[in-house]
Amino acid sequence: MSSGGHTTVIKRVLERRVHELEAREDTTATVAVMLRVLPPPHALLVIRAADTRKQLEQRIHKEMLDVALCEEHEAIDNLRKKFRAVVMTDSLPLIRRIRTQKLPRDPFILYIAPFDNPEEIESGLLAGADDHLARNATEPTLKARLGTARRIAELEEVLRIALIENRELSTTDELTRVASRRFFGKHFPREIDRAARCRRPLSLILCDIDFFKHVNDTLGHACGDEILKQFGARLQESLRRGVDWVARLGGEEFVVILPETNYDQALDAARRLRACIADSPFQVPGKTVEITASFGMCNLQQVPFGDRKTADHMLRIADAALYRSKHAGRNRVTATLMPMNPVRRDGSDIDSMLSR
Repeated sequence: MSSGGHTTVIKRVLERRVHELEAREDTTATVAVMLRVLPPPHALLVIRAADTRKQLEQRIHKEMLDVALCEEHEAIDNLRKKFRAVVMTDSLPLIRRIRTQKLPRDPFILYIAPFDNPEEIESGLLAGADDHLARNATEPTLKARLGTARRIAELEEVLRIALIENRELSTTDELTRVASRRFFGKHFPREIDRAARCRRPLSLILCDIDFFKHVNDTLGHACGDEILKQFGARLQESLRRGVDWVARLGGEEFVVILPETNYDQALDAARRLRACIADSPFQVPGKTVEITASFGMCNLQQVPFGDRKTADHMLRIADAALYRSKHAGRNRVTATLMPMNPVRRDGSDIDSMLSR
């Protein structure tokens, strides 16, 4: 089997695995988060024709691929020094050389064909390319081909991360089927990095079931578990699918992450979540139970670059807001607009930021 055929088989396996994941509701949300928070794949552009190189450099947006230029004789060394998920080239000899190298990981190769005809396409695929693109391709065709390359690169990266982290990271909380505490600990910092990179706001909501100990004491832990299951499901159903996500931090405490969501939007979302819990009774064997929850929200309109304490600051401020909701009567939302400057360690300036 040729190298091109080999990578085509891998592509089909990856796509089949993703379809299998999509059939499982308990993993779809976590996979979607992992895909969305990944930065654009690194790509290498190795084009002999100067006019074609310049044209492609101008047409490929940074949001799609993070492209670096390279001369053909430097390409192999470049790939050895830094993994590039995508290689775009018009050189058939380079494609053959890449496919004979023992690289840590194989890149997705997009052959830039001088002419859009069957002979050129076949030459590229036989050399080991995964896909082809005519150098004079229309804008929709260019976006489609690059979109395929990016999608395959991202799927490979997610599968690689999942395989590496599988032994130490359980992505889903076994009881509630929302994301686990360990998943939150791993991916919330990545969500922060993405917000900083894209210059987007980010919001976090902590929520806690009111008087849950009383529920367990009076109805039993089996009924308490059933309420936790329904609680997690209601939170997920009220959010944007594939964008927002929920994790269980432990016991009856949950966290909701709202990417690209400003203060007013996050406050509206928190109020909807409170209402979806309080307005309809929970069904447990033999009875219905009225349940409420308290919410503490933290919003950061502009996420700072490189501040590794941002996650801790957001959690501390949201926790303080949740504490205020609890002590103000429960079944309510307290919201916070976090300033760019980190809060002081003693937390003495948190109270001034809280509003209901």
